[in-house]
Amino acid sequence: MTAAAGPPALAEPVRRVGRGWTAALSLANGAIWVGWYGPLQILLALQAAQLAPPGTAKESVLAWVTGLGAVVSLVANPLFGALSDRTTSRHGRRAPWILAGVLGGAAALVLLAGARTVPVMALGWCLVQLTLNAAFAAVTAAVPDQVPRGQRGAVGGWLGAAQILGVLVGTGLATLAGGITAGYLACAGFTVLATLPYLLRYPDPVLPAGLRPPFTWRAFLAGFRFSPRRHPDLGWAWLTRFLINLGNALALLYLLYYLRNVLHRPDPQGGVLILTAVNGVTLLGTVVVGGIWSDRSGRRQPFVLWAGVLMTVATALLAGWQTWTGALVAAALLGVGFGVFTSVDFALMTDVLPAAADRGRDLGVINIANSLPQVAAPVLAAPLVGHLGGYRTLFLTAAATGLLGALLVRRIRGVA
Repeated sequence: MTAAAGPPALAEPVRRVGRGWTAALSLANGAIWVGWYGPLQILLALQAAQLAPPGTAKESVLAWVTGLGAVVSLVANPLFGALSDRTTSRHGRRAPWILAGVLGGAAALVLLAGARTVPVMALGWCLVQLTLNAAFAAVTAAVPDQVPRGQRGAVGGWLGAAQILGVLVGTGLATLAGGITAGYLACAGFTVLATLPYLLRYPDPVLPAGLRPPFTWRAFLAGFRFSPRRHPDLGWAWLTRFLINLGNALALLYLLYYLRNVLHRPDPQGGVLILTAVNGVTLLGTVVVGGIWSDRSGRRQPFVLWAGVLMTVATALLAGWQTWTGALVAAALLGVGFGVFTSVDFALMTDVLPAAADRGRDLGVINIANSLPQVAAPVLAAPLVGHLGGYRTLFLTAAATGLLGALLVRRIRGVA
């Protein structure tokens, strides 16, 4: 699937990947998200309510457990990406980490299923984040390893669609399995089984042992230093992704409270479900189409720019059109914009990677721009809502943040 210039693992891909490869990798990607979001959407909250010590709020337990997991995620993704870059297994650079990651993730989910104390619950969730991030880093790096530039938008779109479906399947398994223990076991089983088609059917390019650079801790740790001066396109692309994701996180964080306290919906939980469904439908409708359209046009920047502008308009609607109809329109527009952004921005990121030898590490650093906004959003949102103008200020801040991110994509010089 790669060009013959140099070893396949380090060559720039030129042969288009087939539908079977894309489907199998997308299924593996979706499986990882099942392992994450079955717990995040349902199981961890139920478990926190069961295990919270007397006098401790279940919300506090859930916040501590998920917060610790988020910290592990921030470190694990670039770390395992870098380790996979150096792997010289006869099975390739990425496949061993995908297999080890999903098996470890399944074992950690089983540990969570048997957790009877908060510390064991926290340990289990941190291990889930550690192991599944190893698999996710390798799955992500497989795209620039094997997909030519002109096909990455489409492949990124299918990976994005699988991610969304993985969230839905994980939530469904956790809900319908028949209890916390059964929910964890169902997610664990699906995560392993859905990864096997890719691992068993499609070979991974092998890095010859002689091409692996000598290992020193100083050089390994120095590789994680992010230098926008040396790689300005990567720096601008990272900042674009971070700001757009931060704007989206700010807009959605307090949606339940917005429906309850501002729109006075009689069933705010049901309202969140409806808005999520509307958002998901429009997102699925554009995530693949946007990627394919970008590939055919040979351009990335205009799609990221206008997707960000559309998301800005949607978020601003929440500030200026504070009705249920306005919320429905905003949810639909956010889905359209975020769908296009998800696929095309992924392709753009793979296009600005500095070196084939470090694709996994660099994508791991880039993925911090996805997870860091989830940590930063609560810190920023609380004072905005509580002391600086309420929800109108929150949504306007989210809109301005996303718009700034969209405009900064124009600073990238190496990708049209």
